[in-house]
Formats: sequence, C-alpha cells, structure tokens
Amino acid sequence: MGGKANPAALGFRLPAEWEPQAAVWLSWPHRRSTWPDRFAAIPPAFARLVTAISRFEDVHINAALRLQPRARRLCAEAGADLARVTFHDHPTNDAWCRDHGPIFVKHRHTGEVALTDWRFNAWGGKYRPYDRDDAIPGCVARALGARRFSRDMVLEGGSIDGNGRGLLLTSEQCLLNPNRNPGLSRADIERALREMLGVRRVLWLGEGIVGDDTDGHVDDVARFFRADAIAAAEETNPRDANHRPLREVWERLQSFRTTAGKRFELVPLPMPRAFGFKGQRVPATYANFLVINGAVLVPTFRQPKRDAEACAVLAACFPGREVVPVDCRDLIWGLGAIHCLTQQQPV
Repeated sequence: MGGKANPAALGFRLPAEWEPQAAVWLSWPHRRSTWPDRFAAIPPAFARLVTAISRFEDVHINAALRLQPRARRLCAEAGADLARVTFHDHPTNDAWCRDHGPIFVKHRHTGEVALTDWRFNAWGGKYRPYDRDDAIPGCVARALGARRFSRDMVLEGGSIDGNGRGLLLTSEQCLLNPNRNPGLSRADIERALREMLGVRRVLWLGEGIVGDDTDGHVDDVARFFRADAIAAAEETNPRDANHRPLREVWERLQSFRTTAGKRFELVPLPMPRAFGFKGQRVPATYANFLVINGAVLVPTFRQPKRDAEACAVLAACFPGREVVPVDCRDLIWGLGAIHCLTQQQPV
C-alpha cells in the first residue's frame, strides 16, 4: 500500500545500519554500458558479493525472469547459500539498489518495518532509461506485504547515512544540486527527511570525491559506525585532487555535535591510490563498506597495503564483527562498490 502520511508522526525512524537485519536487497547487473569493456567480469563478481552476504543473512535479488537462471548458477558456483537467496521478478534498468531501492524505516514501539519510496531520476538524469529502477520500491513493498510511504522528492540511499538516534549525514553537492529537486529549498529538503525518516537534525557536508557521478554521495566519504562516532575518508597526499574536499569534510565533522552536545569521535579511513579508466578516475573509497549481521564487508582494490590498513581501521570500529574483504577492482569501473549495490532491510 502506498501512503502520503508522515512516517515520523506515526512513530517510524531510520535505523542505523548496524542494527539487526532481516536481509540485504540487491539488483542483478545486466546493463553492459555501466561497465564498458569489462562487463564479463561483473556478474561473477556480483555472485561473490551475494555469497559473502549469504554467509550471514538472507539475500533478496531484483532480477527480470530471463536473468535468473544464469544468476542462480553463478551464485551457486561462487558458493552462495542458495537457501538464503531469493530472486524476485522485478525488472530493473541498472544494479545500484542502494539508490533506486526503498529506504526502510522501523516503528519505535511496535517494530513494524515499512519502506519509504522516493523518486529516482538516475542521479540527475545522467543515465536513461530509469523508469524500472524508479518502480523497484513499489515492487519490494508488494513482495514483502509492507507498508509503503511515498514522497515526491528525489532521494538516493547513498546520499544519506543515519546513526539511528535522529542524526543524518548528507552532502550539499548532492541534495542541493539543481538536477535533483530544483523547486525545493534546503529547509524543504530537511523537512522531508525529518517527516519521512524520523530524523531530528541533518548534518551537511560539502563535496564528495573525484569521479563520483552521483554528485557527492556521503557513503563515499563519511559513515557513522556508532551513534557518536564517524569514520571519514582521508587523503594525505596534498597533490591528490581529493585532498581538499576530504579535508573540508573533516573540518565540518569536527564542528558537528551529537544530540548530547559532544564532539563526535572521528576516525580517519585511508583512501586507495588513484586509478581510472580511459582517462576517467573512478571513485574508489573504503568508506563504501556495508555493515551486516556479524560482519562488515569492506571494498578492496588489489592494493594490499592500503586494503589491509582500511580493514584494520574498520575492524577497530566494529569490534565483534568479522571483517570480510570483497574485491571491488572490477565493480568500481561502474563507479560504485559494495554499499552502492546493496540496501539492508531491518528486522
């Protein structure tokens, strides 16, 4: 069912990613132009991601019926627990479920899980068509029999990060971009986030990283790992194009306060060495990790020293969770990694 009610007024909130999950949703990759000249490596890499998640919890995959036999076979060959993998006949345009999928909310008292359905316009109309992607939240709501709250505002899941306690990180480069919601002011956007996601305060960062075609998604630069702690990407090379924007992110984070009025604990997360494709730098970052039940999936880029450093940092951030490196050297050519491809469904 769809609805224009105010989820926050009804008692719903955005859970933190580290809260218990029922499943992770993905959309099976099939758009060859997303990974030009490299698509052959993508479905097997995706199957390995499914395998990593299925060790810990259920996986739901949006995939047109014609794609499912090969997808299921690749997942089996990769070692996925197929008893935990469910395919849904939900045709898509592309694979970035974090952005076109629903953003789940949970009732503070009853525990009911509902979903919010925002407009999706392929990051400001950059990649057409996107009509099937925009329809995915409705498909997921029907598959789950869950309540759905719709809002006529463009919002992608990768553009926000919540701490589960009423605070939300986002970026001006993305949410205030005229290619998203040109008729809405900053105050309008904050009101929508409060009403739909139950957040009390929005913490605005500035710009994202170089090569990010999403216009500065926050899940490439800074992520909560506790309600009062944030891991932020740091580029220590002053000659690197990411040095300035990430330094400015750090400065803003230092100025933010928790709901108790204290400074956040800030942990620097190293950046991988820059690399690209046909002259275009890819937005490789270790901040694009995914927290699931009992584990943290960390994107790696075949840079052994830096990959190990990032895994060690995140292991310290999430004690008690297994750190699982996931090779994203091929996936990142599509300009996204683990977090961009996934959307968690809370218990």
